[in-house]
Amino acid sequence: MSDAKRRQRTPGDRDDRTEAVAGLAARKAAARLLAAVIDARTPLDGLTDHENGHPQYRALDMRDRALVRAILVTALRHRMTIAGLLSRRLEKPLPQNATALSHILHVAAAQILFLDIPDSAAVDLAVTHAKSDPRTLRFSGLVNGVLRTLARAKEAELAPALAATEEAPDWFSGRLRAAYGADKAKAILAAHRHEAPVDFSVKSDPALWAERLGGIVLPTGTVRVERLSASVPELPGFADGAWWVQDAAASLPARLFGDINGLRVADLCAAPGGKTAQLILAGARVTAVDTSKNRLTRLAQNLERLGLAAELVQTDLLDYQPAEPFDAVLLDAPCSSTGTVRRHPDVPWTKTMADVEKLAALQRKLLDRAVGLVRPGGRIVFSNCSLDPLEGEELYRAFLADTADVADDPIRPGEIAGIDPFLTPQGTLRTTPADLPHESPGLSGLDGFFAARMRRVA
Repeated sequence: MSDAKRRQRTPGDRDDRTEAVAGLAARKAAARLLAAVIDARTPLDGLTDHENGHPQYRALDMRDRALVRAILVTALRHRMTIAGLLSRRLEKPLPQNATALSHILHVAAAQILFLDIPDSAAVDLAVTHAKSDPRTLRFSGLVNGVLRTLARAKEAELAPALAATEEAPDWFSGRLRAAYGADKAKAILAAHRHEAPVDFSVKSDPALWAERLGGIVLPTGTVRVERLSASVPELPGFADGAWWVQDAAASLPARLFGDINGLRVADLCAAPGGKTAQLILAGARVTAVDTSKNRLTRLAQNLERLGLAAELVQTDLLDYQPAEPFDAVLLDAPCSSTGTVRRHPDVPWTKTMADVEKLAALQRKLLDRAVGLVRPGGRIVFSNCSLDPLEGEELYRAFLADTADVADDPIRPGEIAGIDPFLTPQGTLRTTPADLPHESPGLSGLDGFFAARMRRVA
């Protein structure tokens, strides 16, 4: 290379050369999005939205987007195991400000330990990534050494590390132990390591649709498929509106009303509309309420595909003033979503105990409002997808104690097919990812849900 060419080259030229390396853009995007989740507590679904997601993600083709999503889900699902195995290979902990380096290592380790990607490719791309970033350039040798020794040791060390590690931050695992005891908490955390199955609520004939979709029928009537044979819109029955995707636990609250044929029922915080569809199919005249215009649009599209109709109302629930009270109200309240970690492994890392407390306070306000929307004698079902009793059992007990115009309406054993295993002695409903065991982990469990039923008495 001539002296003139040497003088013309700038530090940015290194990026121009390395960006052409196959697979590097996807790994850079994965590390950048992992930083957004861990450092900025940004939810993963928003970052990987195909229309409004992170620019680095949207710049990739669909194949690389799928790879980035797989890396991130894996890195989050096994974050503590990865961290432990990496730390064994470091002479001293990484500096507190070396977050970019940490994310490069985690992205590569997720591929080496859990994904079907050649170890050499994962290592080489991580080293090239480190060299391309001024923050990590001087650590490229460390990246190479740590990851190569990790690849050599994984066969001997991975299984023992998984057995000895809880895949959750301390705040989250501590709350689980306090609520469920050490053994149940351990089972819940173990379930979080497995990808959730896909559940379908069907309009009719679950056995037929289990056969067509290649799944099983759960005791609750939900059809469950461990792995899809095609994308959801390509599956048989989608275009005909024969079913919709809905976790088995999420399908339970709408069933707690009993006979609602002909009744006026409000589905509050209704989008994306699975519970709305259930209520309509049960014969109710449904008003679906949600604060988000975009979410209501999605709900309307879902109902149109299913050939169902409801009144749609976009408003803040706290301001909602219907012309007359409803016969029944379902409030599936916004919550910390800690019951959905199998589907959203970023949740323990993007939420904190302060979020749980804040959301519990909001749920209490929404529940107060929901009671005011139902006629005397009408039923209210309150539910959410949190595992934390502060948003479930504790909130409900406090609400009953403080609210004179409602009475507990406990769910009775044998009242509703398939749900007895999830009933508490108090007559409320509680599901966890450790429930509904199956010989295949991929067919086991449900989202974590709490639901309670009450009547307005005045």
